[in-house]
Amino acid sequence: MSLQKVSVQDTGKYGRGVFALCDFKKGDLIESAPVIVLSKSERKYIKKTKLNEYFFNWGKKYRNPAIALGYGSLYNHSYTPNSKFVNNLDQYTIDFYALKDIKKGEEITVNYNGDPDSESNVWFEVIK
Repeated sequence: MSLQKVSVQDTGKYGRGVFALCDFKKGDLIESAPVIVLSKSERKYIKKTKLNEYFFNWGKKYRNPAIALGYGSLYNHSYTPNSKFVNNLDQYTIDFYALKDIKKGEEITVNYNGDPDSESNVWFEVIK
């Protein structure tokens, strides 16, 4: 039986988010979220649903949409994230790693642009 390391909680500011249930050290694997990969042609159907706000770009050229299971699609965006995600194409998972030490109770965030240092605009207004 595996120990639960994260949970979904209300952020009190912008809806749900993923929070640490234990301390993580820089470099620790936080979660390995399995994905359901869809075809490029199915993207147009996702765009008509709420899932449009939650899918990841997948594949060597990032052309396929993928839905992350587990808590994968619930990590909030930050331009100063404390974690990063890596598409593990071999294992069909999105792996979330701590970029710095994260304390129990702290919200875990990622940069939706994929690069933790990217300051490119995202498709929504970022709440600070």
